[in-house]
Amino acid sequence: MNRREFLTRFHHLRQVTLEPDFPLAKPGRDAAVLIPLLEYPDGLHVLLTERAHHLRHHPGQISFPGGGFEPQDSSLFETAQREAMEEVGVPPEQVEVIGALPLYRTISGYQITPVVAFVSPNFTYDIDPNEVASVFDVPLAHLMNKQNHLIHHTSSLNTRFPIYFIPWQKRMIWGATAAILRNLSHHIAPAG
Repeated sequence: MNRREFLTRFHHLRQVTLEPDFPLAKPGRDAAVLIPLLEYPDGLHVLLTERAHHLRHHPGQISFPGGGFEPQDSSLFETAQREAMEEVGVPPEQVEVIGALPLYRTISGYQITPVVAFVSPNFTYDIDPNEVASVFDVPLAHLMNKQNHLIHHTSSLNTRFPIYFIPWQKRMIWGATAAILRNLSHHIAPAG
């Protein structure tokens, strides 16, 4: 999928069914992630990170660059861009925000705004080892193909909910990251 096709599918007026998230009893802490779309000759790719292995929460898990809203952030769009710069060195001037997906609530108490943006791939990664172990990209076509999505159901607080998995090479993308990617796949699926 190229930039033009993505934009045509992303900016539509039809109703999209989203995957269920975790039903928080009260509003969660505001956070944002950047879904960085890198434009390559073979199509769009999504930049992902492997969280540092020494972290207390979700060590080694695959994620988007992102984090909690801070008082200095003017918006959640700025939060996503700031975190991408801090974690992997994505220069804000190379980020072209095109929109956001609906909030995604997590069992850890966050309400995440997934910010979708084109990012010029012409920069050198500057990985913060305190937060990120590695950075890599995956073809968007692989991530959007629902045949690559695995679903496991579990229960918590007498509520049954799904956990999503998307395998890529020797890595497993799962949890909120996979759910957000699945929601993106619903959003850009051809009308029909």
